[in-house]
Amino acid sequence: MSARGLPPVLEVEDLSVAFRGRGGERAAVRGVGFSVAPGETLALVGESGCGKSLTAFALLGLLPANARAGGRVRLEGRDILGLQGEAMRRLRGARIAMIFQEPMTALNPVLTIGAQIVEAIREHEAVSRADARARALGLLARVRMPDPERRFDAYPHHLSGGQRQRVMIAMALACTPAVLVADEPTTALDVTVQAQILDLIDDLRRETGMAVVLITHDLGLVAEHADRVAVMYAGRVVETRPAETLIAVPLHPYTRGLIAARPRLGTGPRRRLAEIPGQVPPLGAMPPGCAFAPRCPSAAAPCRETLPPLDVAGSAAERVACLRWKELRAPEQSAAPLGA
Repeated sequence: MSARGLPPVLEVEDLSVAFRGRGGERAAVRGVGFSVAPGETLALVGESGCGKSLTAFALLGLLPANARAGGRVRLEGRDILGLQGEAMRRLRGARIAMIFQEPMTALNPVLTIGAQIVEAIREHEAVSRADARARALGLLARVRMPDPERRFDAYPHHLSGGQRQRVMIAMALACTPAVLVADEPTTALDVTVQAQILDLIDDLRRETGMAVVLITHDLGLVAEHADRVAVMYAGRVVETRPAETLIAVPLHPYTRGLIAARPRLGTGPRRRLAEIPGQVPPLGAMPPGCAFAPRCPSAAAPCRETLPPLDVAGSAAERVACLRWKELRAPEQSAAPLGA
Protein backbone atom coordinates (compact mmCIF):
# COMPACT_ATOMS: atom_id res chain seq x y z
CA MET A 1 0.00 0.00 0.00
CA SER A 2 1.17 3.52 -0.75
CA ALA A 3 1.21 6.53 1.54
CA ARG A 4 -2.17 7.40 -0.01
CA GLY A 5 -3.62 4.09 1.17
CA LEU A 6 -4.11 2.77 -2.36
CA PRO A 7 -2.61 -0.39 -3.84
CA PRO A 8 0.12 0.35 -6.39
CA VAL A 9 -0.77 0.49 -10.06
CA LEU A 10 2.88 -0.06 -11.02
CA GLU A 11 5.27 -2.33 -9.10
CA VAL A 12 8.90 -2.78 -10.11
CA GLU A 13 10.89 -5.52 -8.37
CA ASP A 14 14.57 -6.39 -8.81
CA LEU A 15 14.69 -4.83 -12.27
CA SER A 16 17.94 -5.34 -14.14
CA VAL A 17 19.09 -4.30 -17.60
CA ALA A 18 22.27 -5.70 -19.13
CA PHE A 19 23.88 -5.08 -22.51
CA ARG A 20 25.45 -7.85 -24.55
CA GLY A 21 28.80 -7.13 -26.17
CA ARG A 22 32.05 -8.76 -27.22
CA GLY A 23 33.20 -8.95 -23.63
CA GLY A 24 29.95 -10.50 -22.40
CA GLU A 25 27.12 -8.81 -20.54
CA ARG A 26 27.47 -5.59 -18.58
CA ALA A 27 24.77 -4.56 -16.13
CA ALA A 28 23.53 -0.99 -16.49
CA VAL A 29 20.54 -1.26 -14.11
CA ARG A 30 20.78 -3.52 -11.06
CA GLY A 31 18.10 -4.56 -8.57
CA VAL A 32 15.89 -1.51 -9.02
CA GLY A 33 12.58 -1.57 -7.19
CA PHE A 34 9.80 0.92 -6.55
CA SER A 35 6.04 1.25 -6.72
CA VAL A 36 3.60 4.05 -7.50
CA ALA A 37 -0.10 4.32 -6.68
CA PRO A 38 -2.94 5.98 -8.62
CA GLY A 39 -2.74 9.76 -8.32
CA GLU A 40 0.81 9.64 -6.96
CA THR A 41 4.02 11.09 -8.39
CA LEU A 42 7.26 9.21 -7.89
CA ALA A 43 10.46 10.99 -8.95
CA LEU A 44 13.51 9.09 -10.19
CA VAL A 45 16.48 11.34 -9.48
CA GLY A 46 20.18 11.20 -10.28
CA GLU A 47 22.94 12.45 -12.56
CA SER A 48 23.10 11.59 -16.23
CA GLY A 49 24.26 8.01 -16.66
CA CYS A 50 22.66 6.70 -13.48
CA GLY A 51 20.09 4.53 -15.32
CA LYS A 52 16.92 6.62 -14.96
CA SER A 53 15.92 6.72 -18.63
CA LEU A 54 17.03 3.13 -19.16
CA THR A 55 14.70 2.09 -16.35
CA ALA A 56 11.87 3.96 -18.08
CA PHE A 57 12.57 2.30 -21.43
CA ALA A 58 12.49 -1.11 -19.71
CA LEU A 59 9.04 -0.33 -18.27
CA LEU A 60 7.66 0.32 -21.75
CA GLY A 61 9.54 -2.42 -23.61
CA LEU A 62 11.65 0.08 -25.56
CA LEU A 63 15.10 -1.34 -24.87
CA PRO A 64 17.54 -1.81 -27.79
CA ALA A 65 17.99 -5.27 -29.32
CA ASN A 66 21.27 -5.95 -27.49
CA ALA A 67 19.73 -5.32 -24.05
CA ARG A 68 18.25 -7.95 -21.75
CA ALA A 69 15.88 -7.09 -18.90
CA GLY A 70 15.20 -9.19 -15.81
CA GLY A 71 13.05 -8.91 -12.71
CA ARG A 72 9.36 -8.03 -12.57
CA VAL A 73 7.29 -5.08 -13.76
CA ARG A 74 3.65 -5.42 -12.75
CA LEU A 75 1.17 -3.03 -14.30
CA GLU A 76 -2.29 -3.22 -12.71
CA GLY A 77 -1.29 -6.60 -11.30
CA ARG A 78 0.02 -8.08 -14.56
CA ASP A 79 3.70 -8.79 -15.16
CA ILE A 80 4.50 -7.03 -18.43
CA LEU A 81 8.28 -7.28 -18.55
CA GLY A 82 8.30 -10.32 -20.80
CA LEU A 83 5.66 -9.05 -23.22
CA GLN A 84 6.75 -8.53 -26.81
CA GLY A 85 5.36 -7.48 -30.17
CA GLU A 86 1.63 -6.85 -30.43
CA ALA A 87 0.95 -7.71 -26.78
CA MET A 88 3.23 -4.89 -25.61
CA ARG A 89 2.02 -2.46 -28.26
CA ARG A 90 -1.55 -2.87 -26.97
CA LEU A 91 -0.47 -1.73 -23.52
CA ARG A 92 1.98 0.99 -24.59
CA GLY A 93 -0.01 4.18 -24.98
CA ALA A 94 -3.22 2.62 -23.67
CA ARG A 95 -2.27 1.71 -20.07
CA ILE A 96 1.27 3.08 -19.77
CA ALA A 97 2.48 6.07 -21.77
CA MET A 98 5.63 8.15 -21.98
CA ILE A 99 6.63 11.76 -22.54
CA PHE A 100 10.11 11.76 -24.07
CA GLN A 101 12.88 14.24 -23.33
CA GLU A 102 12.98 15.89 -26.75
CA PRO A 103 9.63 16.12 -28.56
CA MET A 104 11.23 17.31 -31.80
CA THR A 105 12.88 13.91 -32.21
CA ALA A 106 9.91 11.95 -30.84
CA LEU A 107 7.32 13.53 -33.16
CA ASN A 108 7.13 12.61 -36.86
CA PRO A 109 8.32 15.68 -38.79
CA VAL A 110 6.30 14.84 -41.94
CA LEU A 111 2.91 14.47 -40.24
CA THR A 112 0.76 17.20 -38.73
CA ILE A 113 0.37 17.08 -34.98
CA GLY A 114 -3.35 16.45 -35.40
CA ALA A 115 -2.70 13.39 -37.57
CA GLN A 116 -0.29 12.02 -34.97
CA ILE A 117 -2.75 12.38 -32.10
CA VAL A 118 -5.53 10.84 -34.20
CA GLU A 119 -3.24 7.92 -35.03
CA ALA A 120 -2.50 7.36 -31.32
CA ILE A 121 -6.22 7.20 -30.55
CA ARG A 122 -7.18 4.91 -33.45
CA GLU A 123 -4.26 2.58 -32.73
CA HIS A 124 -5.95 1.52 -29.49
CA GLU A 125 -9.64 2.25 -29.96
CA ALA A 126 -12.17 1.44 -32.70
CA VAL A 127 -13.41 4.96 -33.37
CA SER A 128 -14.09 6.83 -36.59
CA ARG A 129 -11.61 9.36 -37.92
CA ALA A 130 -14.13 12.14 -37.25
CA ASP A 131 -14.57 11.08 -33.61
CA ALA A 132 -10.82 10.75 -33.19
CA ARG A 133 -10.34 14.25 -34.61
CA ALA A 134 -12.87 15.66 -32.16
CA ARG A 135 -11.08 13.94 -29.28
CA ALA A 136 -7.71 15.17 -30.51
CA LEU A 137 -8.97 18.75 -30.56
CA GLY A 138 -10.33 18.27 -27.06
CA LEU A 139 -6.96 16.95 -25.90
CA LEU A 140 -5.14 19.95 -27.39
CA ALA A 141 -7.52 22.24 -25.54
CA ARG A 142 -7.04 20.22 -22.37
CA VAL A 143 -3.26 20.67 -22.47
CA ARG A 144 -3.84 24.41 -23.01
CA MET A 145 -2.58 24.58 -26.57
CA PRO A 146 -3.31 28.08 -27.95
CA ASP A 147 -5.84 28.02 -30.82
CA PRO A 148 -6.19 24.19 -31.08
CA GLU A 149 -8.10 24.31 -34.38
CA ARG A 150 -5.25 26.10 -36.14
CA ARG A 151 -2.48 24.12 -34.42
CA PHE A 152 -4.17 20.82 -35.36
CA ASP A 153 -2.89 21.13 -38.95
CA ALA A 154 0.56 22.43 -38.00
CA TYR A 155 3.76 20.43 -38.35
CA PRO A 156 6.11 19.98 -35.36
CA HIS A 157 8.65 22.50 -36.71
CA HIS A 158 5.92 25.17 -36.76
CA LEU A 159 5.57 25.00 -32.97
CA SER A 160 7.64 26.28 -30.07
CA GLY A 161 9.39 23.86 -27.70
CA GLY A 162 6.68 24.27 -25.07
CA GLN A 163 3.93 23.70 -27.63
CA ARG A 164 5.62 20.54 -28.92
CA GLN A 165 5.82 19.23 -25.37
CA ARG A 166 2.09 19.91 -24.97
CA VAL A 167 1.49 17.80 -28.09
CA MET A 168 3.52 14.98 -26.53
CA ILE A 169 1.41 15.19 -23.38
CA ALA A 170 -1.80 15.16 -25.44
CA MET A 171 -0.63 12.03 -27.27
CA ALA A 172 0.35 10.36 -24.00
CA LEU A 173 -3.09 11.09 -22.51
CA ALA A 174 -5.03 10.14 -25.63
CA CYS A 175 -6.21 6.80 -24.23
CA THR A 176 -6.25 7.72 -20.52
CA PRO A 177 -3.29 5.59 -19.34
CA ALA A 178 -2.98 4.34 -15.79
CA VAL A 179 0.70 5.33 -15.65
CA LEU A 180 2.49 8.27 -17.27
CA VAL A 181 6.29 8.18 -17.45
CA ALA A 182 7.69 11.69 -17.93
CA ASP A 183 11.37 11.51 -18.90
CA GLU A 184 12.92 14.95 -18.28
CA PRO A 185 9.77 16.56 -19.75
CA THR A 186 11.09 20.12 -19.46
CA THR A 187 14.52 19.68 -21.08
CA ALA A 188 15.61 22.78 -23.05
CA LEU A 189 12.55 24.79 -21.97
CA ASP A 190 12.86 28.15 -20.26
CA VAL A 191 11.91 28.44 -16.59
CA THR A 192 8.44 29.89 -17.21
CA VAL A 193 7.42 27.22 -19.73
CA GLN A 194 8.99 24.54 -17.52
CA ALA A 195 6.72 25.54 -14.65
CA GLN A 196 3.67 25.57 -16.94
CA ILE A 197 4.39 22.04 -18.24
CA LEU A 198 4.92 20.56 -14.78
CA ASP A 199 1.85 22.32 -13.38
CA LEU A 200 -0.12 20.91 -16.33
CA ILE A 201 1.05 17.36 -15.58
CA ASP A 202 0.09 17.87 -11.92
CA ASP A 203 -3.38 19.11 -12.88
CA LEU A 204 -3.96 16.19 -15.27
CA ARG A 205 -2.77 13.73 -12.63
CA ARG A 206 -5.31 15.08 -10.16
CA GLU A 207 -8.09 15.09 -12.76
CA THR A 208 -7.52 11.57 -14.10
CA GLY A 209 -6.00 9.77 -11.10
CA MET A 210 -3.11 8.46 -13.19
CA ALA A 211 0.20 7.61 -11.56
CA VAL A 212 3.24 9.62 -12.69
CA VAL A 213 6.89 8.55 -12.79
CA LEU A 214 8.85 11.79 -13.15
CA ILE A 215 12.47 11.39 -14.25
CA THR A 216 14.67 14.37 -13.47
CA HIS A 217 18.04 15.50 -12.16
CA ASP A 218 16.52 18.68 -10.66
CA LEU A 219 15.77 18.32 -6.95
CA GLY A 220 14.07 21.70 -7.00
CA LEU A 221 11.37 20.21 -9.22
CA VAL A 222 11.12 17.18 -6.96
CA ALA A 223 10.38 19.33 -3.92
CA GLU A 224 7.46 20.96 -5.72
CA HIS A 225 5.96 18.12 -7.74
CA ALA A 226 6.77 14.68 -6.25
CA ASP A 227 5.20 12.69 -3.43
CA ARG A 228 8.07 10.21 -3.15
CA VAL A 229 11.62 10.01 -4.49
CA ALA A 230 13.91 7.18 -5.58
CA VAL A 231 17.51 8.40 -5.92
CA MET A 232 19.53 6.37 -8.45
CA TYR A 233 23.28 6.08 -8.74
CA ALA A 234 25.24 3.82 -11.12
CA GLY A 235 22.15 1.80 -11.97
CA ARG A 236 20.93 1.21 -8.40
CA VAL A 237 18.41 2.87 -6.12
CA VAL A 238 20.44 4.24 -3.19
CA GLU A 239 17.68 6.05 -1.29
CA THR A 240 13.89 6.07 -1.52
CA ARG A 241 11.73 8.15 0.83
CA PRO A 242 8.89 10.70 0.86
CA ALA A 243 9.97 13.81 -1.01
CA GLU A 244 9.55 16.27 1.84
CA THR A 245 11.47 14.06 4.26
CA LEU A 246 14.28 13.31 1.82
CA ILE A 247 14.81 16.98 0.94
CA ALA A 248 14.81 18.02 4.61
CA VAL A 249 17.00 15.22 5.97
CA PRO A 250 18.86 13.32 3.21
CA LEU A 251 20.49 10.12 4.47
CA HIS A 252 22.71 8.88 1.65
CA PRO A 253 25.91 10.88 1.03
CA TYR A 254 25.06 11.01 -2.69
CA THR A 255 21.63 12.52 -1.97
CA ARG A 256 23.27 15.03 0.38
CA GLY A 257 25.70 15.95 -2.40
CA LEU A 258 22.90 16.47 -4.92
CA ILE A 259 21.04 18.74 -2.51
CA ALA A 260 24.17 20.70 -1.64
CA ALA A 261 24.85 21.27 -5.36
CA ARG A 262 21.51 22.99 -5.98
CA PRO A 263 21.83 26.66 -7.00
CA ARG A 264 20.25 28.96 -4.43
CA LEU A 265 18.99 32.49 -4.64
CA GLY A 266 19.56 34.76 -1.69
CA THR A 267 20.90 38.04 -0.40
CA GLY A 268 23.95 36.61 1.36
CA PRO A 269 27.56 36.74 0.15
CA ARG A 270 28.44 34.96 -3.06
CA ARG A 271 29.94 31.51 -2.70
CA ARG A 272 31.22 28.84 -5.02
CA LEU A 273 28.60 26.33 -6.10
CA ALA A 274 29.12 22.99 -4.35
CA GLU A 275 29.92 20.00 -6.54
CA ILE A 276 30.37 16.25 -6.27
CA PRO A 277 33.92 15.45 -7.38
CA GLY A 278 34.50 12.77 -10.00
CA GLN A 279 31.88 11.15 -12.20
CA VAL A 280 29.53 8.17 -12.42
CA PRO A 281 31.65 5.06 -13.12
CA PRO A 282 31.32 3.51 -16.59
CA LEU A 283 29.74 0.06 -16.98
CA GLY A 284 33.06 -1.68 -17.40
CA ALA A 285 34.65 -0.13 -14.32
CA MET A 286 32.18 -0.59 -11.47
CA PRO A 287 33.99 -0.73 -8.11
CA PRO A 288 33.50 -3.92 -6.05
CA GLY A 289 31.78 -2.23 -3.11
CA CYS A 290 29.60 0.89 -3.06
CA ALA A 291 29.71 2.50 -6.50
CA PHE A 292 29.71 5.96 -4.89
CA ALA A 293 32.66 5.21 -2.57
CA PRO A 294 35.35 6.71 -4.90
CA ARG A 295 33.49 10.05 -4.80
CA CYS A 296 32.20 9.91 -1.22
CA PRO A 297 33.90 12.09 1.41
CA SER A 298 32.66 9.74 4.15
CA ALA A 299 33.70 6.40 2.61
CA ALA A 300 35.56 3.94 4.84
CA ALA A 301 37.37 0.71 3.98
CA PRO A 302 34.21 -1.50 4.20
CA CYS A 303 32.44 0.83 1.75
CA ARG A 304 35.02 0.00 -0.91
CA GLU A 305 34.68 -3.75 -0.37
CA THR A 306 30.99 -4.46 0.35
CA LEU A 307 27.96 -3.66 -1.78
CA PRO A 308 25.54 -2.00 0.65
CA PRO A 309 22.00 -3.44 0.85
CA LEU A 310 18.95 -1.21 0.65
CA ASP A 311 18.43 -0.90 4.40
CA VAL A 312 15.12 0.07 6.03
CA ALA A 313 15.43 3.64 7.35
CA GLY A 314 12.25 4.24 9.31
CA SER A 315 9.04 2.99 7.73
CA ALA A 316 9.01 0.14 5.21
CA ALA A 317 8.80 2.73 2.41
CA GLU A 318 12.01 4.48 3.56
CA ARG A 319 15.25 2.79 2.50
CA VAL A 320 18.88 3.76 2.06
CA ALA A 321 21.86 1.84 0.63
CA CYS A 322 24.77 3.06 2.74
CA LEU A 323 26.80 1.13 5.31
CA ARG A 324 27.40 4.27 7.40
CA TRP A 325 24.12 6.16 7.12
CA LYS A 326 23.24 5.82 10.81
CA GLU A 327 26.54 7.19 12.11
CA LEU A 328 26.61 9.93 9.46
CA ARG A 329 23.19 11.17 10.47
CA ALA A 330 24.52 13.75 12.91
CA PRO A 331 22.05 15.60 15.19
CA GLU A 332 22.63 18.90 13.42
CA GLN A 333 21.71 17.31 10.08
CA SER A 334 18.10 17.09 11.19
CA ALA A 335 18.02 20.85 11.37
CA ALA A 336 19.86 21.62 8.12
CA PRO A 337 20.89 19.29 5.29
CA LEU A 338 24.46 19.29 4.03
CA GLY A 339 25.22 22.39 2.02
CA ALA A 340 22.28 24.40 3.34
